[in-house]
Amino acid sequence: MYAEKRKLIEVSMPLEVINRESAREKSIRHGHPSTLHLWWARRPLAAARAVLFAQLVDDPSSHPDRFPTEEAQAAERARLHGMIEQLVLWKNSNNQTLLKAAHAEIAKSAGPNGPPAILDPFAGGGSIPLEAQRLGLEAHASDLNPVAVLINKALIEIPPKFADAAPVFPGLSEGQTTAWSGPEGLAADVRAYGEWMRDTAQRRIGHLYPQVEIGGGQTATVIAWLWARTVTCPNPACGIAMPLVRSWWLGKKKGKEAYIVPTVEACKVTYTIGTDPAKAPTGGADGTMSGRNGATCVSCATAVSPTYIKEQGIAGALGASLIAVVAEGQRRREYLAPGQHEALAMVPKPNDIPDQELGFDPRNLWTPSYGLTRFSDLFTNRQLVALTTFSDVLAEAREQVLADALAAGLPEGDRLEAGGTGAAAYADAVSTYLAFAISRLTNKLSSLCTWDSSPKMEAVRGLFARQAIPMAWDFAEANPFASSSGSIREDISWVAKALARVPGHGAAIATQEDASTREYESVVVSTDPPYYDNIGYSDLSDYFYVWLRRSLRTVHVRLMGTMLVPKVEELVANPYRHDGKGGAEKFFEDGFESVFRRMRENATTDYPITVYYAFKQSETTKSGDSSTGWATILEGIVRAGWTVTATWPVRSELGNRMIGSGTNALASSIVLACRPRSESASSIDRGGFLSVLRSELPSKLRELQQAAVAPVDLAQSTIGPGMAVFTRYSKVTEADGSAMRVRTALELINQVLAEVLTELEGDFDSDSRWAITWFRQHGFDEGTFGEAETLATALNTSLPGLERGGILTSRGGKVQLFAPAKLPDNYDPRRDQRLSVWEASLHTARVLDAKGIDAAGQLIANLREAPGSRIDLDAVKELAYLLYSIAERKNWSAIGQIFNNLASAWPDILRASESGASTTVQTGFDLESLNDDF
Repeated sequence: MYAEKRKLIEVSMPLEVINRESAREKSIRHGHPSTLHLWWARRPLAAARAVLFAQLVDDPSSHPDRFPTEEAQAAERARLHGMIEQLVLWKNSNNQTLLKAAHAEIAKSAGPNGPPAILDPFAGGGSIPLEAQRLGLEAHASDLNPVAVLINKALIEIPPKFADAAPVFPGLSEGQTTAWSGPEGLAADVRAYGEWMRDTAQRRIGHLYPQVEIGGGQTATVIAWLWARTVTCPNPACGIAMPLVRSWWLGKKKGKEAYIVPTVEACKVTYTIGTDPAKAPTGGADGTMSGRNGATCVSCATAVSPTYIKEQGIAGALGASLIAVVAEGQRRREYLAPGQHEALAMVPKPNDIPDQELGFDPRNLWTPSYGLTRFSDLFTNRQLVALTTFSDVLAEAREQVLADALAAGLPEGDRLEAGGTGAAAYADAVSTYLAFAISRLTNKLSSLCTWDSSPKMEAVRGLFARQAIPMAWDFAEANPFASSSGSIREDISWVAKALARVPGHGAAIATQEDASTREYESVVVSTDPPYYDNIGYSDLSDYFYVWLRRSLRTVHVRLMGTMLVPKVEELVANPYRHDGKGGAEKFFEDGFESVFRRMRENATTDYPITVYYAFKQSETTKSGDSSTGWATILEGIVRAGWTVTATWPVRSELGNRMIGSGTNALASSIVLACRPRSESASSIDRGGFLSVLRSELPSKLRELQQAAVAPVDLAQSTIGPGMAVFTRYSKVTEADGSAMRVRTALELINQVLAEVLTELEGDFDSDSRWAITWFRQHGFDEGTFGEAETLATALNTSLPGLERGGILTSRGGKVQLFAPAKLPDNYDPRRDQRLSVWEASLHTARVLDAKGIDAAGQLIANLREAPGSRIDLDAVKELAYLLYSIAERKNWSAIGQIFNNLASAWPDILRASESGASTTVQTGFDLESLNDDF
């Protein structure tokens, strides 16, 4: 089925540590490569690094001569796991001693030809190629999207060209006592020339961003001007320019509240600032706009429909009024009435602005419905002046870099695009990173950015808080010359910090290529492909591309040659581009089959490929749930001749991400390891397939639970082991002899998963089994005493005993389970004489929700000391999975979230329960000892 030498990823992975560090990485900002430039749905670097290492390193079972016993193999596997557990730590991401040791381990498994080159044909944000380079491997990144290609060039291709070089900005190297390492010199120049670009631009247009008087003769720098779009009130007796405002709130910090107070006088709306909390706006919709319901006129209270607002927008009748000014105060924000600042912002629109049209995709692009159809419509005139000025000054900065580089002794040489490494190429490189700073700035300098009034923020919110270009009614116009959110200096700093931390050494290339037509010879693939219709990459990235192109069209001539990014070939199921839903699904499935077939034609037998997938789009059928996204990509993999040899759920998203609950994004990516399917693979019928599933899925389910896969992700994660069975065979035949489709296989996998979860009930004590059955029927609502008593008798327990056990209340002929929030706060399991798994699980869920992980850990510690220590802690966690699955099927989302949180946090709760124990991961790998070897 696969080569004799199995790789570590096909046998075992230290998932708990990988997932923990991947989750933590999402909160790391300064210096993280993801802050170089925005891209959607990046994989964590920790996960990419771990997967690549395990994909290339032999499992000990592949070397019975060196590891002849299971004990010896387990010890060696623990050592390799220990290395991975060190590799995934953020603090070790540039630890050269560790990275050299990891590369040596990879080389040892590679043999005399050395490690293979790694290719990601859907490179996107560049996590996989970057980590391949970090591990000392030759990294190849390709993508159809020029913004993605440019990001990858900036991460892996450009820095090695100028590694260890000193900066050329005059005076930067004076007093430097150590050598410049990796990209540090380049990053220093980006920071210095960025400051020059900022100062030059401020001299030219700084008058458009005046300071504001804050009282007592003092002035302050403006952070943002807050605007409201307006439409004419349709009430003939009113007719004012009515403001469309989502919220009047400015700041909600206790004791420092501030909000806007609109007043109508003589058919005109004026605005002042209120600070009395007793008079503050209240309710969920505390402005004039209430989502899909339209608006309410502040003067006559006329209800205005969304249709009318759209008609006015399409007619070009949307206006805008300044409603407040935010300035930098000594210890807090200063909020002021508009004053004369609205007139100061009325500047003419500049020439040579990005005037391309937005694409048509109402799911992701919301503004065209309101008449904002061109990219230039998404900015105020003052913002357009600022952005075009920065872009123009960037061209001047490049000439300055070139002159300084020549003065520093560099030969002029070829341009960067031609492969140069001299002064001309260096000037192009610095320009590329400065263009990224301008592109980053557009995320905070647009008329679609809003004001975040929450107590911890009080700042401009970025446009791409979600994977869409939304419509904004009241918007915040940032000051690019201030020192707050929306400042060009801030964006230059983010770019320079990210650049300074990339590896900066090694062979790497990033190219613009179509994954379905490119070559795959002499490479091993690890890739994170698009997720069906989840993200409209091309339409969204146009927002950045139009500005990058304006700044870099003479630097990256070929890459920036088109007016907008390519769309027709983009492998995304876009119904607006491919003749509806059916056409989009066929395009996506055929495209993936083409990609994986080309990979299959040139696949090596020495290594598996790895494919990340994090998609959840369920369609309910008569047989159960299936997933369009999963079905299409897996259909392509199967038809192209691959078999799944291993699957691993890797944590990849923050739990509080904005597109969280209820969307198609998973908190975990499923990483599939695939090998070419043997030409001699046997077939199996439907009954045989179900039999193998029922035999193998229970152990795989427990492995997933041990890896702390969240219950919300469990069904998706189980697809992997199920498809490993399905793809093992050349064909699974139906009763009529036809080949089973992937969609049918997915339905059967879900069916068997439900069976396995239900069978778990038999492992619980009688009280818990009663509670599970009652919960399935009634949740936490009341049921009749007679029904409850009959069930208790059948399960060999009693209602009086269950009531003494503290899990229910029985009165007036009604019986009701206690919901977690209704359980007593002073519960101590050490004094409980009738302790059940149900009680232990619900009390732990209650404490976790109310008091956090440490308190939940203390409760688990007390459970260990309960009479006889008779509670199996694994059963407590397993019950959480079961209760979530029941709640999900019943659409009890709030209840399900309680148990999802408990299972997801279980490893942390157990660590917290170990009183006095170190939380440091103990492994068979000694990082310190490597210093003797490297």
